[in-house]
Amino acid sequence: MLNTHNIYFRYDAENEFHLPDLSLKGGQNLLILGQSGSGKTTLLNILGGLLKPINGEVIIDNTSIYKLYESKLDKFRGNNIGIVFQKPHIITALTVRENLQLAAYFAHSQSGDRIDYILNELDIGHKAQSKIQHLSEGEAQRVSIARALVNSPKIILADEPTSSLDDVNSHRVMELLMEQAGKMDAVLIVVTHDQRVKNHISNRITVGVKK
Repeated sequence: MLNTHNIYFRYDAENEFHLPDLSLKGGQNLLILGQSGSGKTTLLNILGGLLKPINGEVIIDNTSIYKLYESKLDKFRGNNIGIVFQKPHIITALTVRENLQLAAYFAHSQSGDRIDYILNELDIGHKAQSKIQHLSEGEAQRVSIARALVNSPKIILADEPTSSLDDVNSHRVMELLMEQAGKMDAVLIVVTHDQRVKNHISNRITVGVKK
């Protein structure tokens, strides 16, 4: 489902890194560990089609994503990749449901029933008509997860999904991510420096910037 080959990126001559070749089948999980500034988020952005590497290839479901033109890459990403950002990138002026409808719209997806299903799966169905500013931090993170899952992606990428959560919510968020990835037979990749996540995903690599 996901394969990478010879991925290389650098910000300048003194900060460069290589991503180890990956090969993950649907339903498999991977934890990418590293300290702040080690390049974890950069790697996630490369895998998510948001940042083109200087060298190398990212192949998702037999598609080499950086060979797609920009508009096709945007559509491919919307339909196949779900990203949970470190800070929930959700629109506060909209309700929970409207945020998910917007994600479905940009992916040209008809996901009315899917929205209800995902919200109920994440135990926030009763918050569908709530504005984001009325949610707790844990609930807002679940909305971010729901938005990433609404289009039934083949790849789920989570950037520090537990870093701002207490132990109870951290545990629940990881359970939800792994449970939903399993139900969709999707690849789940979590990048974090949160050592608590090690209790959930045993398959892991550690990255760092080469100086």
